Amino acid sequence: MEITVAICTWNRANLLNLTLERLTSINIPNGLTWELLVVNNNSTDDTEDVLSCYEDKLPLRRLFEPNPGLSNARNSAVREARGDLIIWTDDDVLVGLDWLAAYVSAAEQWPTAAFFGGPIEPWFEGKPSEWLQQIFPKVQNVFGVRNLGLDSRLLNEGKYPFGANMAMRATVLRRFMFDPKLGVRPNARVLGEESAVFEQMTCEGFEGRWVPEAKIQHFVPKKHQTIKHLRSYYRGYGNYCALNTNMDDCKRLFEKPRWVWRKAIEEELLFWLKRYFFKPEFWIDNFIQASTCWGILLSSIPDRIDSGS
Repeated sequence: MEITVAICTWNRANLLNLTLERLTSINIPNGLTWELLVVNNNSTDDTEDVLSCYEDKLPLRRLFEPNPGLSNARNSAVREARGDLIIWTDDDVLVGLDWLAAYVSAAEQWPTAAFFGGPIEPWFEGKPSEWLQQIFPKVQNVFGVRNLGLDSRLLNEGKYPFGANMAMRATVLRRFMFDPKLGVRPNARVLGEESAVFEQMTCEGFEGRWVPEAKIQHFVPKKHQTIKHLRSYYRGYGNYCALNTNMDDCKRLFEKPRWVWRKAIEEELLFWLKRYFFKPEFWIDNFIQASTCWGILLSSIPDRIDSGS
C-alpha cells in the first residue's frame, strides 16, 4: 500500500513549520511507501521558504493551487495524489507519533472501509478564558475537536470524521470530490465540505471506521477563543443550512423565510438578556440558534431550507 499525506495551507507558515517538524518524528511502518503532498493555496507569506526547509527531511511534494478555497486545494491534492490511501491533516496540528501507522493498520484491517477518522484534541494558545471553559463541551466542534470513543466503531450519519484528521481510499474519493461552493475561502465561511462527501459515500453504500489510535492536536489561537469567532462559525453553519436543506412553501419576508426572521430575533434577544444575568451555559444555546439563523438570512446562496424548527 502506498500512502499520501495531504496538507492544504494558506498563510500559516509559522504553524506549518511546527506541523512539518512533528511529521519528521512520526513512526513509519517498515516497507511503507509514502509521500507528503502540500498544497499551497495561493499563500502570500513565507510558506514556500518553510517547505524548502523540509525537502531533505520529508518525502515532500509541492503543489500550487491558485484558485482560492479549501475545497479547490483539496481537489488539487486528490487529482495528484499517488497513494492508495489519502490521509488528510491541517497546517496547524501536531500529529501523534503513531498517527500514520494507525491509519495504515486500520486500512489493512478493514479493507472494505472507504474512509477513516481519528481523535482531535485542542491545542490552546495560552489558557482559555473561564467562560469558554464552561461552555466548551457545547462548542467544541467550532475548534475542530472530535472524539468518538476509545474503541473502533462504524462511522455513519452524524458521526463523520473532521477534516483535520481523516483518511479516504483514493479510488472512492475520486468519485465524489469536494464541492467548491463549500469550505473556507477568502471572505466566505460555508461549512460542510467534508460532511457532504461522507454523506454521498454512505448513500452509495460505503462504510467508514473510527481509528482511536490516530490522534492529533489542533491549534486554537487566542483570536479564535472569542464570541466573535463563535459567531462567525455558526453563521457559516447557517450558510450551509441555506444551501443544503429544502424549502418550498415558506412565507417570505425580504425574500427569506419569515420563521427564520422570527427565530433569529427571538433567540438574539434572549442571548443578550441572559448574557448579563446568567452564566454562559444558560445563554449559549440561544447564541448558537441566533447566529445560525443570521447565517441563513445573510446567505447569498439560493434558499433551500426547511420551514420548521
